[in-house]
Amino acid sequence: MKKRKSPLFEVKTVDSNFYENSLRNFLPNRIFDVHVHIWHNKLMKGREDYSRIVKWPSLVAGDNPVEDLLETYRLLFPGKKVTPLVFANLGDRSALEGLNAYVSKSAKKHPIPALIFAVPEWKGKELEEKILAGGFCGTKVYLQYAPLYIPTDEIRIFDFIPHHQLEILDDHGWILMLHIPRPARLKDPVNLAQMVEIEKRYPRVKLIIAHVGRAYCNEDAGNAFEVLAQTKNVMFDISANTNAWVFERLIKAVGPKRILFGSDLPITRMRMRRICEKGIYVNLVPKGLYGDVSGDKHMREVGGQEAERLTFFLYEEIDAFRRAAEATGLTKEDIEDIFYHNAFNLSRKSKKYL
Repeated sequence: MKKRKSPLFEVKTVDSNFYENSLRNFLPNRIFDVHVHIWHNKLMKGREDYSRIVKWPSLVAGDNPVEDLLETYRLLFPGKKVTPLVFANLGDRSALEGLNAYVSKSAKKHPIPALIFAVPEWKGKELEEKILAGGFCGTKVYLQYAPLYIPTDEIRIFDFIPHHQLEILDDHGWILMLHIPRPARLKDPVNLAQMVEIEKRYPRVKLIIAHVGRAYCNEDAGNAFEVLAQTKNVMFDISANTNAWVFERLIKAVGPKRILFGSDLPITRMRMRRICEKGIYVNLVPKGLYGDVSGDKHMREVGGQEAERLTFFLYEEIDAFRRAAEATGLTKEDIEDIFYHNAFNLSRKSKKYL
């Protein structure tokens, strides 16, 4: 890796103090990060439908090549060894081949485990061949790739991860990283029913629900944890979520063996603090740092001492989980499971990297 002329991003005293005082001793020495995007911006070729995604994550980093990711870990986790599970960023369908090829090449070079970004129109055999050829451990799917004639609010899980692909994942025992759709997020009854259906019909699929099902505010939970407590294998990553109340209920519902640490880097390099207002999450960010955010209901600028106290999104996420872990009495061994061992045991295909 070429020597960097300037730091990738600034680590301030407020960040170093936060890490040393709240996170270093809480975190195990080995960390597995199951939710990471890597890409070169030159591969993106635009995005085909901005109406299906929030725009603010793109303000943090124009790209995140694997070298930047490894440098991010060095800066944010001094004294720790971090292994990522990587996949591409969202681009239009014409960009997927190049994006997935870059992820595969990067994973083999370093080496680290990786997931392929899949689209629902691929036949089952086509998905299988692409995963095997690229050395992937499974797939990442996203509602953006559901057929465009389906209104965004009406997209269902099986619209972008169809049954013929789930059969292939089940045959091999591969990972499925799932970002669930629909405005009601985790509490949506259709989402809950289809998550449970995946577990029942495809028991060998290693299903990971990203972001704790996008339950960023208390209002996003509903009766979801009561429903999900009845499942046996569904796993949840905590990426890009800072809600300690949600984390507590997740821990009580499924226990520490089915929770995984994920970062959602590079967006969690954002300097921010999240609040909720009437069930809507709002990221408080330093004034001027991310350009004009006045039109985004999820972003709000702050100034003065409040801005100076803001640290990284990723630190806020981990600290929220630390508070939930303390409130629920998790042990040191439980924390090691969540931040490392659970991912280690996910797939035999991953073990060679760990």
